Order: sequence, then structure tokens, then C-alpha cells
Amino acid sequence: MRLILLAGALGLLGALVGTRLAIGVLVRKGYGQYVRDDGPKEHLKKAGTPTMGGIAIIGAVLVAYFVSHLVLWTPPTASGLLLLGLFTGLGIVGFLDDWIKISRARSLGLNSRAKLIGQAAVAIGFAYACLQFPDSRGNTPGSQMVSFLRDIQWLHLGPWLAMVWIIFIIAAFSNGVNLSDGLDGLASGLSTMVFAAFALVNFWQYSQWCSRLSTSGPQCYEVRDPLDLAAVSLALAGACFGFLWWNASPAKIFMGDSGSLALGGAVAGLAVLTRTELLAAILGGMFVLITLSVILQVSYFKLTGGKRLFKMAPLHHHFEMKGWAEQTVVIRFWIICGIFIAAGLGLFYAEWLAGAELAR
Repeated sequence: MRLILLAGALGLLGALVGTRLAIGVLVRKGYGQYVRDDGPKEHLKKAGTPTMGGIAIIGAVLVAYFVSHLVLWTPPTASGLLLLGLFTGLGIVGFLDDWIKISRARSLGLNSRAKLIGQAAVAIGFAYACLQFPDSRGNTPGSQMVSFLRDIQWLHLGPWLAMVWIIFIIAAFSNGVNLSDGLDGLASGLSTMVFAAFALVNFWQYSQWCSRLSTSGPQCYEVRDPLDLAAVSLALAGACFGFLWWNASPAKIFMGDSGSLALGGAVAGLAVLTRTELLAAILGGMFVLITLSVILQVSYFKLTGGKRLFKMAPLHHHFEMKGWAEQTVVIRFWIICGIFIAAGLGLFYAEWLAGAELAR
């Protein structure tokens, strides 16, 4: 428990201080955001706001994880290191995208092929590695099964299909968070809540961990390193919350792709490593809705020869174009995210409770 709380506190403090320092450096260097001229006109005033704030989030999480382990003299785990590797790797891809935008003074960074190759390379490496490193019970960090509240035994994919499934999850969530990063405080606020929810999931899995309980029953959780994953989850939540101090409207810094791709990768990694892949679609339901709005917009546009389903995609821009204030959209999306998280955590606990009742 001390590890979890220390990691969360260090993540929060690191992001609060680190983001302020990053703002000063980025302003001096003139590394500002370029804004699309086809979006809501209110966004034009945001041009020049420092971007690449995701670097501060990544740095805060890494420092929080390793310092907390050093202070408490506990070794890192395979699951924790793999999650941080995915998080940092996608952050580097996002950083390259942000850097090209800044250095070439345009609103577009890496071309779609280069960005896809970078994401794929990181995702493939993670997918392969998380099926290695079995513990004393034979549990690897990731699973070859599709999971909902835990592994679904009859949906065993085998190693190759499991890797494809994991890569798909990473692509879906990394791009989902990336699409959500369009309004001041939106992606950082949503991410804070989702990572806090995963911290609760991980801690409960640790309390009912098969490797920890003296008598393992059908309701205990066969996962690799739940306590360490809880520490990473709370470090992520703390870092996003600290970043939100500076990212809330009117934002003094944007996280950029260096932050949004990294955070999306972390959501996907937690889904895989906690055996809650389909549950993650509920906990991160707001990311799913925003991604679906883009898919529906593009599909409808092509099928109808140029008509639009929404005034603008992603979904948050649609409501802006309808006249909602930016802060109103953000707060209402936070509320919807909270409803999704309450539903997801309720399902997670209800499944354990029902199983415990049957076991009596």
C-alpha cells in the first residue's frame, strides 16, 4: 500500500513542478501549438500555446515509479517495466510527431505511414514481451485469452492471434486518447479518472490475488504483478492530475501527441496486463465514443457522397459547433466518463461478489 500511495504522490508532485518548468522552457524556445483553421474559430486564440507537455507527464511517472521502488527498496516487476516501456515508447513516437509540427511550423506532424510504423513497432515489441516472463505460477504479464472481468477461458487465441489482439487494443486506445486531446483539460481529466479506476482494479486484484491468498479459490485473480500495476496506475493518475492544473482552461500548455499517445498506450497496457481488456472499453467509454464519432463521420461522408453526420468530428468539436462553451463540453464529458467508470467498477465488483456467493 505504501508503494502505491508514494508513487501516486510523486507522480502528482512531479507533474505539478515538471509541467511548470516545461512551460518556461517551451515559451523561451517558442515551441507553440499550430491550430487548424477549419476548426472552431475560438481555437485560433490558442495558437502559440506551448505544446509537448506530455514530456512532463512521462518524466513524472518514470521518476515516481523508480524513486518509490528505491525508497521502499522493492524490485521493479516485469509487468511494471513492460507497461512503462509501452507508455514511453509511444510517447517517443508522439514526441517526433510534435517536433515535426513545431520545426516545420505546421499543424500536421508525422505522415500517417510513419506514425503507423512507429506505433506498430512499439506495439509488436510489447505484445511479444508480455507473453514471456512467467512467474512461479506460470502467469505471464499478458494472456493468450480475450478477457473481460478476467480471462475468458473459452476464448483462447494462441500466441500469434493474441499478439494481433493486443496490438489492436494498443492502436485503438492510443488513437482514442489522441483524438480526445482537442479541448483544454479534456484528455488529461478523462485520463486521470480512468487511471484512478485501474488503480482500484489492480488493488482489488492484489487483495484477492491467487499468489497471495493461503487458499486459492475460483474467485482469486491469476495476474502477474497487481500491486506494482496499482503503483503505476496511481502514478499515472497523479501525473495527469498534476498536469491538469496547467492544462485546464485556459490552458497554459498542451500535452501534444507525446502525451496523448503515451497515455492511450498506458490504458491499453493496463487493460492487457490486468486481464480486463473488454472492461477497459467501459472504463474508457468516453474515449470509445469519441473514436466512434470519427469512424461514423468518415463512413457516413463516404457513403453519402459528402454529407456529414456531425457538424465536426471528433465528437467534442460537434458540440462546440452547436454553440456549447468549451468548459461546458469538457465538464459534461468528465461527468459521462465518471458514469462509465462507476458502471465498469460496479460490474467488476459484482462479478467477484456473485462468484464468492456461489462458492459458499
